[in-house]
Amino acid sequence: MRSISDQLAELKELAVKEQIEVVDIFVEKQTAKAPGRPVFNEMLLRIEQNEASGILAWHPDRLARNSVDGGKIIYLLDTGKIAELKFPTFWCDTTPQGKFMLSIAFSQSKYYVDNLSENIKRGHRNKVKEGIWPQMSPLGYVNVKGKGIEPDKIIAPLIKKTFEAYSTGNFTLRELRDKFNELGLCRKNGKQLAVSNYQQILKNPIFTGLMRYGGEIYEGKHEPIITKKLFDSVQEVMMRKSKPHSKGLKPFLYRGFFRCGECGCFITTEQQKGHNYLRCTKRKNPCEQKYVREEIITSQVRTEIQKVSLPLDWANWMIAENEKDRQSETQSSEIFSQKTKDEISLLDSKIEKLMTAYLENALSLEEYRDAKSALVSSKQLLKEKLSAFEKKSHNRFELTDKFLKASINNIELANEGIPEEFFREFKKVGSNFQIKDRTVLFEPRGAWRILAESGFCGGNSEQTALRADHIFGSETLFEKLRRR
Repeated sequence: MRSISDQLAELKELAVKEQIEVVDIFVEKQTAKAPGRPVFNEMLLRIEQNEASGILAWHPDRLARNSVDGGKIIYLLDTGKIAELKFPTFWCDTTPQGKFMLSIAFSQSKYYVDNLSENIKRGHRNKVKEGIWPQMSPLGYVNVKGKGIEPDKIIAPLIKKTFEAYSTGNFTLRELRDKFNELGLCRKNGKQLAVSNYQQILKNPIFTGLMRYGGEIYEGKHEPIITKKLFDSVQEVMMRKSKPHSKGLKPFLYRGFFRCGECGCFITTEQQKGHNYLRCTKRKNPCEQKYVREEIITSQVRTEIQKVSLPLDWANWMIAENEKDRQSETQSSEIFSQKTKDEISLLDSKIEKLMTAYLENALSLEEYRDAKSALVSSKQLLKEKLSAFEKKSHNRFELTDKFLKASINNIELANEGIPEEFFREFKKVGSNFQIKDRTVLFEPRGAWRILAESGFCGGNSEQTALRADHIFGSETLFEKLRRR
């Protein structure tokens, strides 16, 4: 390919050599693949207005690579509006033979463009089948020569945080945009992202290691930014996302959090004489529950947090023991790992059989794509399950450590924290929060329930430590604590 300046230099030499008067010079930078080029159309318009009688160009493919523009030039030759066409490397005159050769040149140019397009598409399809993203990297990734795409060290963490934030259900797309635009999440050209861009990001499976291309889902070799489980959770939130709460309500701490323990209606908050009172909305049935001061509820929340938290010295000792167990843990389960690998291999076989069925016309394209998408998604979940299982021991100790430190944090907040802080932690430790007879009721969940039922926090269950095996290891920290 010769540069535009090089082409112009050659044409000027040709004009001098042929003693041609040049009326004007047109430089068209838009592709000739499709009609509608503004500079080209202006040139033909001026020729039709008899401002010039011919065209000098580097080659016929500079004039047209589509049938519309090529046909128009030949028509202007037929009508005499164009008297001459001059090219440094191609011969053309207004005779039938000349116009025939010109039409062949235009056809060759169109064939070249069409064939190039098919070759590029075929190359893209082959790359996708090999697990390589064939186009410009999406936001959150960067193109790496010979490797496909890799996570952008700056943007990828923001993408992950975007998914995690939306999965909580506490953000609308507009709020998500405002929050993460401020954190620096933007397009590659530096422009800010719109609400629609966030919607596209949250629906794009490429961040899980899968690629949607040509209506099909393919496995990618690139490193995922998020898990398939988190992606599926975001899709569920997006499907059931309710309308934003009506604005104008006062931001009371407990508004809409508790339900009435008698009738099940929501507890609302009202302000009377400078104090906040919680009461049942009584929208369903008659209810005998009375008002209760917010300060009383706050005091009870502090107490309930302490009930599901370990004493500080016990928690610190258990953290140390957990670290010892972590260092001595060497156990692994090859049976489960091999079983999962066999299931993945079976899915690979099914995907290949699907392709064979489609090629043999046993399946329609739509049936093939739907079935393949389901199998690829299942395979991705199994791969994530296998990866998580291989790290299970390490993760189990991390979860225990996290839980014990959270217990310490809860005690500190209950003793010294402001209501907003320990209320935020209170929401994490239980469910089914109610108020009945001016008393806070709730159900501790997970490890918090085990802790609340154990003898360490007011309970007296001898079986609690054994039930905690799946959380704290083969010999539970609770059992060690009893011996201590």
